[in-house]
Amino acid sequence: QVTLVESGGDLVQPGGSLRLSCAASGSILNFVTMGWYRQAPEKEREAVALITVAGTTRYGDFVKGRFTLSRDFAKNTVYLQMQSLKPEDTAVYYCNAVHRYSGDSWGQGTQVTVSS
Repeated sequence: QVTLVESGGDLVQPGGSLRLSCAASGSILNFVTMGWYRQAPEKEREAVALITVAGTTRYGDFVKGRFTLSRDFAKNTVYLQMQSLKPEDTAVYYCNAVHRYSGDSWGQGTQVTVSS
């Protein structure tokens, strides 16, 4: 069973930056995709960014160059570097991974709050 552990959520002022981390329990080479979703209160969960095993990245339209997804194979960790944060980025951010054999897994979520 895959375990994903997120960290890095915090309260930050508008225009600030945060880096979220998602540590997987096994080699991230076994994941077809890894990425981040977010869910704000009373809103649907939406895709933020994902990376394929080949290294292709995709971002939600609202990201507009502000976020960068990266990975560290030695640490089995995927990072989401977020800059120029806006109040509308406030949400619970969830790590998602699709394992080539066991399918879909989710982390427990980490709260990001952008407020002055």
